[in-house]
Amino acid sequence: MSRVAARYAELLAGGELKPDPDQAGTVRRLDALADTLEAAAPKTGLFGRLFGGKPPVAPRGLYMWGGVGRGKSMLMDLFFDCVDVTPKRRVHFHEFMLDVHDRLRIERAEEKGDPIAPVVDDLVAQARLLCFDEMVVNNMADAAILSRLFTGLIERGVTVVTTSNRPPSDLYKDGLNRQLFLPFIALIEARLDVLPLNGATDYRLERLGGFPTWYVPNGPAATEALSRAFFRLTDFPVEDRANVPSEQIAVPGGRTLRVPKSIKGVGVFSFSKLCGDARGVADYLAIARRYHTVIIVGIPVLGPDKRNEAARFKLLIDALYEFRVKLLAAADAAPVELYPAGDGAFEFERTVSRLMEMQSAEYLAAGHGATE
Repeated sequence: MSRVAARYAELLAGGELKPDPDQAGTVRRLDALADTLEAAAPKTGLFGRLFGGKPPVAPRGLYMWGGVGRGKSMLMDLFFDCVDVTPKRRVHFHEFMLDVHDRLRIERAEEKGDPIAPVVDDLVAQARLLCFDEMVVNNMADAAILSRLFTGLIERGVTVVTTSNRPPSDLYKDGLNRQLFLPFIALIEARLDVLPLNGATDYRLERLGGFPTWYVPNGPAATEALSRAFFRLTDFPVEDRANVPSEQIAVPGGRTLRVPKSIKGVGVFSFSKLCGDARGVADYLAIARRYHTVIIVGIPVLGPDKRNEAARFKLLIDALYEFRVKLLAAADAAPVELYPAGDGAFEFERTVSRLMEMQSAEYLAAGHGATE
């Protein structure tokens, strides 16, 4: 039994997990992949991989998909922590694509030819194993380059392991110019093993607990409760509440984002400014990196009429969750009732599950920082 299977057995024996046939099958596959990666260290070394040596054959990667809270990220993290291979990298898919587009902009500015090839070179140098959390494709800029990018990585010996809420065939579903994306789906199905994880237990919902962090409804009582929490977390004198400092934080691309109240790693925001204005992943990752605790006021009930706001809120929660940021909020509804029905409700289920987990004692006890 390798370290992956042994660690999973420990979690089962300790009662932290329940027996789950889908998880058990995935662990066996992750276990085999760990053995293959550890046994197949490239004989040419990194120099050979970059400068003409024959690239190693990448062991088949994995695409784990299923409903929210079924243990996909947990199993990937268990695998990543246990597998003895270098270099390796674990990153949220949104953050990875932001990095890729930044690299492509630099290459295009230098006008030296195909910008994807040197970006692939850089990524190959950084990781023989790439693990992505929450693969989702929702814009044409990503869709247009993914096939060439990942073909290059896999052909250069990089093994990819990823999680997603959807099967490969549903990625970028109904997206603009989706035909440009279909080769990427074919690549996943040809070069990665696609494993479903749809067991009966939603572990995020089971791990609820801890003190109140979500206040309903918006109003004076919720605002006062969050205000008390802010001053308790920061040790800022309540009598000096009119002089709480603000801050401008840097956002990739040369922009800045104003934080109305910011002190000792705690930032306070209004929903309207965070999700009503035109913001994106770069803004939310900047917040997640800067603050260990975020307080949001004025979250309304969302629905098809606020689809753009809901889409931004999903990206925000993904970023906060990835960096284990504590979230305190005032809203007009509990998480499960924030987006009750309508177009986009399915995609919002993951956000609901994460909001529920973010209230749990286990999440609140975790340290701030990316789960890499």
